[in-house]
Amino acid sequence: MRFSEIKSHLSKFKVGIAGAGGLGSNCATALARSGVGTLVIADYDKIEECNLNRQYYFTDQIGKLKTDALKENVFRINPGINVVIQQKRLDRLNIPEVFSGCDVIVEAFDSADMKEMLIETVQTRMPGITVVAASGLAGFGNNDTVRCRKIDDTLYICGDESSEAEDDLPPMAPRVGIVANMQANTVIDILMKKK
Repeated sequence: MRFSEIKSHLSKFKVGIAGAGGLGSNCATALARSGVGTLVIADYDKIEECNLNRQYYFTDQIGKLKTDALKENVFRINPGINVVIQQKRLDRLNIPEVFSGCDVIVEAFDSADMKEMLIETVQTRMPGITVVAASGLAGFGNNDTVRCRKIDDTLYICGDESSEAEDDLPPMAPRVGIVANMQANTVIDILMKKK
């Protein structure tokens, strides 16, 4: 299948991205490059200098809301994409409304509690919608430990599922990028199988 055909097919779909940090910003740009039609990006945070080691932002965007800056960056890649930004903290009550109509949702949080909350909310209140989550991407090296595992038809987990970010094992751009692109690749694989 040619790229024009892939792009034409992907343009019909809407993907939600829960979090616009390292995973979310890198995943969003990969999906934009691939031709996904609509991205719904939810985050409430602002860009800080310390984010630039792994997030798809630039020094002149420090202090901006991540959603606004990511929308700018995505449009620079693909001006034909539809980007819906939601500048809010996600919770059990607003997730179904924020991601209404999405075909797949990418979980891109730092916090294990937020990851669990998103997955549980989507599985109970948005049945049939697939979540592509991430777990274990801290540090560097160990490429052979990073994988994508299908839990069931509505849940995939990308990462090594063990390395936790801490002061002596910070998230680094290469592994964050690998996992974010693995999430994007999984989303594309799911969408390419949809009619």
